[in-house]
Amino acid sequence: MVLSMTGYGRAGALLHGRDIKVELRSVNARFFEYSSRLPRSCMFLEDKLKQLVASRVSRGKVELTLTVQAVTAADTVVTVNWPLAQGYRAALNALAERMDLKNDMTAGMLARFPDVLAQTAAPADETELWQDVQSVAQQALDAFVAMRAREGDKLKADVSGRLNAIEKLVGEIEKDSAGRVRAYTEKLYARLQELLGDRSIDESRLITEAAIFADKTAIDEETVRLHSHVAQYRDILEMAEPIGRKLDFLTQELNRESNTIGSKCQDVAITRLVVELKSEIEKIREQIQNIE
Repeated sequence: MVLSMTGYGRAGALLHGRDIKVELRSVNARFFEYSSRLPRSCMFLEDKLKQLVASRVSRGKVELTLTVQAVTAADTVVTVNWPLAQGYRAALNALAERMDLKNDMTAGMLARFPDVLAQTAAPADETELWQDVQSVAQQALDAFVAMRAREGDKLKADVSGRLNAIEKLVGEIEKDSAGRVRAYTEKLYARLQELLGDRSIDESRLITEAAIFADKTAIDEETVRLHSHVAQYRDILEMAEPIGRKLDFLTQELNRESNTIGSKCQDVAITRLVVELKSEIEKIREQIQNIE
């Protein structure tokens, strides 16, 4: 399976009175890079979430965002600030005594004073919270990987089409190259006739020059390796593992062979084909930068 390094996944659920949401997004990166944004109360989950993501992702810059909100009173504890309440009571008693007023103080009255009552989150059951967050994170991760797979299928189709184009171009180069030595020999023979006139041409010397030219410009090894690299490319595209780095190396080899052919052959037709060949290889190189 070919996976893109770019992707997005989101999931949410209401579990044990908590609204839990997890978002995952990623962009290209040379290695696996992870960052997260978590509520302060969930910081103890950071390593667990990183390990969960790393079990499914090997390359790419991944960012995880977790939000957890209480939607019931189950996670809320109301506490009394006793020193402050006693201070308010003492102040009201003093006020009533000095101003000769009836002191009709009630608990409800004290509770309305600022900061007498406070709401705090109840201590979370860490095991339960992790199980709930893990469940939602797994759903987000499934959606995230599914999107990467869809993008990967598109990349694979594009690269496969360009591999077909490369094979076709290599075939045309081989065809044009086949008559190159013969054309060079005929051209050399005609040139020597023009220069020597009626004098005889040394056939052995002519054959030697043709052989030297053939040796210097032979591209059989390069075209054979190009065919081999294309076959390896197709095999790698079918692997059920991260393949981006392997394809990156193989793309460099494709480019190396095309450069060698271009430097050996000065034929205009072959040079044109080499330019097209390198263009296809460059397009493949751009695409595989997105592959995990």
